Amino acid sequence: MAQATPNHTQTVSGWAAHDSSGKITPFNFKRRENGENDVTIEILYCGMCHTDIHHVKDDWGITKYPVVPGHEITGIVTKVGSNVSKFKMGDRVGVGCLAATCLKCEYCEGSQENYCDQVEFTYNGIFWDGSITYGGYSKMLVADHRYVVRIPDNMAMDRAAPLLCAGITVFTPLKDNNLVDTKGKKIGIIGLGGLGHVAVKFGKAFGHHVTVISTSPIKEQEAKDNLGADDFIISTNPKQMLEKKRTLDFILDTVSAKHSLGSYLELLKVNGTLVIVGAPDKPIDLPAFPMIFGKRTVKGSMIGSIEETQEMMDLCGKHNILSDIEIITTDQINEGLERLAKNDVRYRFVIDISGPSSHL
Repeated sequence: MAQATPNHTQTVSGWAAHDSSGKITPFNFKRRENGENDVTIEILYCGMCHTDIHHVKDDWGITKYPVVPGHEITGIVTKVGSNVSKFKMGDRVGVGCLAATCLKCEYCEGSQENYCDQVEFTYNGIFWDGSITYGGYSKMLVADHRYVVRIPDNMAMDRAAPLLCAGITVFTPLKDNNLVDTKGKKIGIIGLGGLGHVAVKFGKAFGHHVTVISTSPIKEQEAKDNLGADDFIISTNPKQMLEKKRTLDFILDTVSAKHSLGSYLELLKVNGTLVIVGAPDKPIDLPAFPMIFGKRTVKGSMIGSIEETQEMMDLCGKHNILSDIEIITTDQINEGLERLAKNDVRYRFVIDISGPSSHL
């Protein structure tokens, strides 16, 4: 493992955390030369994910400092390798969480490479050449073309960026549970944040009755009037939760804080499914009786494959689905991370990488 190899000859400007204080500062580093399977991308925008906070502060004990976060990247192709045929210079593209997989296991061969046990991520990972991966808080990226997707021409590049993590995270469970091609189901979305607001948009676009489930009554008007939700349940209101017992076919849990699933499971019909996509740092409570007496299923899901990500992007272009964002400049990264930690964002911060900025 090394920060760079002899093939890393391109100096790139970026922004990195150097210790568990999580403070981001300007950072120059080396990227590899564009290889035969690579595309070089001028980064325009990069979304800010809760995962970025965990990595810069080493909350999970796995951070390799210095860490350059960012896995919601959109930009323009400036160079293509000799083996690359699906992209050309000038193409609008995106890069999400994946940087490398083994390419030969059953999951890679079955278009589930996000579950490859040798998966390496866009930042804080170890690439095939042994170098540490650096993410999208930077001016330029070299990526293997097999982990790059095309952004439809009608989609704004800034608002498309969060779809590469938040979007695919909520899209894949809907697809896996036959909710993309089948209409008319009753689905619930727990949490109305960066993931939840996109999930509501998907649910409505795919023809379902969508209920937002939240601890915050003030979000009801936003959920219904701006995002198109059909119903709203205050999860801390026992009367509302009881009235909606056994009304939902499917629930998507986007909450990243510790919570109990028991009361939410009671909202599901018999044979209903709850999928967890939030990542609490402490174990969640999972009572047995709501599952046993309702024949209910609880599953997890992590992002999606590149094939699924491209399918999602194409559907977003077709249905005009984009993230609701706040644009920040590179000199506002630390402020953005602090506000994100407090959930003080509507609904996703996106860094204008190519725009003007002053020193942090």
